[in-house]
Amino acid sequence: MKKMIVAAAAMLAFTAMSHHAQAQNYPARPITLVIPFAPGGSTSIVGRGVAEKMGELLGEKVVVDNRPGAGGTVGTKAVAKSDPDGYTLLLGYTGTLAIGPSLYKNAGYDPRKDFAPIGMIGNAPNSLVVHPSFPAKSVAELIAYAKANPGKVNFGSAGAGTASHITGEYFARAAGITLVHIPYKGTGPALTDLLGGHIPMAFAPIPASHTNVAAGKLRALAVTSSTRSGLLPDVPTIAEAGLPGFDASLYYGLVAPAGTPRPIIDKLNKALRAALASEEVKQQLGNDGTDITPGTPEDYAGFIDKDEKKWAQLVKASGVEQE
Repeated sequence: MKKMIVAAAAMLAFTAMSHHAQAQNYPARPITLVIPFAPGGSTSIVGRGVAEKMGELLGEKVVVDNRPGAGGTVGTKAVAKSDPDGYTLLLGYTGTLAIGPSLYKNAGYDPRKDFAPIGMIGNAPNSLVVHPSFPAKSVAELIAYAKANPGKVNFGSAGAGTASHITGEYFARAAGITLVHIPYKGTGPALTDLLGGHIPMAFAPIPASHTNVAAGKLRALAVTSSTRSGLLPDVPTIAEAGLPGFDASLYYGLVAPAGTPRPIIDKLNKALRAALASEEVKQQLGNDGTDITPGTPEDYAGFIDKDEKKWAQLVKASGVEQE
């Protein structure tokens, strides 16, 4: 028995030493950051800004790999099954870590068990945007128009199960109207169709929509957070516009596969926080409407748990669960 205890202790010591040595040499090659959506959306905007600066700080490139599909669950599941060596990371997002597990009966991953949180990046609300030709110029007018034309108002999203999809269902339920969901393979393709007048409205993250709003190519009716966006200060919240209590913000962070050695997680967290504190990243994310909220791995783990519980309730109330 004594020999077994000694052997177990030796094994633990060896593992700890091995992880320490691994972290000392980490990273020894480029790191892949998987963004589980098509280029052009908010996740790509946020992820690319952070990846470039982290690469500088770590001394190795952080290469962005866009892997869209099934509301972001394809790329997310791939990272969950990747080697836990710190060389494959995921841009975590409300749509994939909080909504997907409730929306799909078998998303293929557990947001609490299959990932090692690195740290939060920040948050940004969605914007309710319409094509300039759409007759509604306010949330109240939109609701009145939808009630007068039931089932005839389409809205685009980044895909079934994404935050923009569930936010649209949440809005329709709160307003007592019927909207027809048109899923796309990312925010970028949805906005392209909206700009082309192929759909009348969409719920799109402010980092992806504000440039077109500023240029007059889209009209913003509201933002989905509980407070106004500094990037669109004249645009009311949905709560202000007539639906009290409405709040649907989007959160971003970095995670690695579960089992990634803690020294590597700590090294990545340190680089992430330094990147978020840099003037160039603060300016880039601020210009795109993202509020930076850095923290520890434990902070992000607690938030993932809380956020998943909140959105699970919204998914259930919206009645949009999928097979």
